[in-house]
Amino acid sequence: MPARRKKPSFRKRHPTAFRILLTSFLLIATFAIGLAYAAWALVCSGNRCPSIDSLADYTPKQTSKLYAVDGRFIAELGLERRTLVKLNEIPRQVQDAFVTTEDRRFYSHSGVDWIGVLAAVKDYARGHGRGASTITQQLAGNLFPEQINRNQRSIIRKIREAKVAREIESKYPKDKILELYLNQINLGNGAYGVETASQRYFGKSVRDLNLAEAATLAALPKGPERYNPRRHPDRAIQRRNTIIELMRERGVINDGDASLAKAYPLQLATKVESGQTAPYFVEWIRQQLDAQFGKRLYEQGLNVYTTLDLDMQSAAERAIEQQLRSIEAGRFGPFKHVTYEQYTARASSGEQNGENSPYLQGAFIALDPRNGGVRAMVGGRDFYDSKFNRATQALRQPGSTFKPIVYSAAVQSGRSASYMLDDSPISIAQGNGSMWQPQNYDLRFQGPMRLRAALYNSRNVPAIKMGQELGEQTVINEARNFGITTPIPAYPSIFIGSADVLPLEMVGAYTTFPTLGVRAQPNAILRVENSRHEVLWQPTPARTQVLSQEEAWIMVSMMKDVIQRGSAYSSVWGEGFHLPAGGKTGTTNDGTNVWFIGYTADLVAGVWMGFDRPQNIKSNAQGGILAAPAWTAFMEEVYHRKPASPDWPKPDAITTREIDARTGLLYSPSCPGAMIMTEYYIPGTEPVNECSTAGAPPGFPPPDSTLQ
Repeated sequence: MPARRKKPSFRKRHPTAFRILLTSFLLIATFAIGLAYAAWALVCSGNRCPSIDSLADYTPKQTSKLYAVDGRFIAELGLERRTLVKLNEIPRQVQDAFVTTEDRRFYSHSGVDWIGVLAAVKDYARGHGRGASTITQQLAGNLFPEQINRNQRSIIRKIREAKVAREIESKYPKDKILELYLNQINLGNGAYGVETASQRYFGKSVRDLNLAEAATLAALPKGPERYNPRRHPDRAIQRRNTIIELMRERGVINDGDASLAKAYPLQLATKVESGQTAPYFVEWIRQQLDAQFGKRLYEQGLNVYTTLDLDMQSAAERAIEQQLRSIEAGRFGPFKHVTYEQYTARASSGEQNGENSPYLQGAFIALDPRNGGVRAMVGGRDFYDSKFNRATQALRQPGSTFKPIVYSAAVQSGRSASYMLDDSPISIAQGNGSMWQPQNYDLRFQGPMRLRAALYNSRNVPAIKMGQELGEQTVINEARNFGITTPIPAYPSIFIGSADVLPLEMVGAYTTFPTLGVRAQPNAILRVENSRHEVLWQPTPARTQVLSQEEAWIMVSMMKDVIQRGSAYSSVWGEGFHLPAGGKTGTTNDGTNVWFIGYTADLVAGVWMGFDRPQNIKSNAQGGILAAPAWTAFMEEVYHRKPASPDWPKPDAITTREIDARTGLLYSPSCPGAMIMTEYYIPGTEPVNECSTAGAPPGFPPPDSTLQ
């Protein structure tokens, strides 16, 4: 059988076509090579790539530092918070964790990992995204973000990064490149570089990190927010363990060390230890300093000494968060809204949320009444979820916490604490022709009562009638004296707190009472120094005389009753807080805002709770029940550590009279059924008539009737 003849090749069968195809391929290849060369040569023309000469002496801009009233460190202010460390100060296991995760061929390539690039192209063709940037390329991008334009994902940017990376590799040794990288990398939570990140997450230097903590940091470059151990601990642990396993597979660590590191619990630093305490306060200070110093704040390393008390701040954060969680848990009755815990669980699963936080929010402010120094400030439950500061930015109706301003105007006008008001139905004509018929909280009326009882029982109708006697403008002027700057329309509803206020101003207004008449403007900056400790700015606290000593003492006396027998009794006095203190509860229509503002002789503190989009908190929401417990918890913790505050001495001019509590008139033995009590008076305001032999009106309540 004849042998089978081999088929001629395409080249022999079609020599002309083969030459054309070969020529075309060579031309295309030559063109592609020329294009690539031109791109490589021209991509950095016109100074579009940075010079790397400055790397050797690179020093970042200095951050400014904030300190508490006792000198303890609070936080840094800067565009990038970074503390530089030398490579020999960074443990080998930290270096290995980053190299293994980010660039395992770091010590063998020359800036660009071509094997990694080919693998990334292959994965991309299969529909799987994968990064191929080396540590040197990342350094180029992190170090010169403006020139390389990292916000623009493009081939041009990648080529620029590669070219700069090659230049860096040609000039600097690998150890220098790794040192620069580990000091530059963004590791989330406002931390740049491994030293700052180590302090912020673990409260210690990078020198002291163990293997598990090193792997936790190495997990962050891939997704600083996604693997943030504070916000997503489970996700961070999973990624950490993946990195530990990679290190084991590549022989960087042994099996035993890997097993121990995977089992190590995630132990994060407290907020105070990590310099992340009081974020709302820090941002509020930053805004003030930015207006005063501009770029110098972020570049010149200023030292800012503030009024914040770190112990009080921690106490405030604990007190309000515990109370909010108790409300959400149904301790005070059914809670039908999404809880903070449910919200964070949804956020962790990737579910999108609206602009305003849907969970119950709160604000807490503590001031030194003598100088207005802010000792504590909580502007919300989660600064990283919502940076809106409810203490300084939120406009909220104060409800009955506004009533002491109305009654202060009454006392200044010559009315006494025994001045009689009528708690009976009233109709007030509105501008649109309708009639407003205000109600008390319990939808009942109690008839004639003393001004003192109307305040501590938080009756609405007597406060409105008192305001009408004084006039809207008188009350508005008094509010201005108390430091309220927000618009107050001349409507009768303002007497029970319908006009929006800023919580900081509302709490600041109450500094008038513990100082017996002098209001202190809230402030937080003691002084600002430069790096040579020269004072650049030292604001002077503003103080304003609002009431006379006698008028303020009468108000304090009445506001003590709010705690000892009135609307805050069950949550303050009834819970065992018996230091001399005064205050006022507040609840707005439909239970959308609840308040308590209280004070001792040396501390004023106020609590607000509500939703960002106003809605009923729960059925029968009241400031004395929901907000006051947080105030009590705070005060008990504070005064457990500091001396008890003194009582207010009675001014010499104040006189006393025995009166009939039912009528407010002088007690007379001939008055049957008289309820005798001692009342305090500014000279000239004492009653002159004795109580009537007819006795008190039918159904008049006893003087210690409390708001339910």
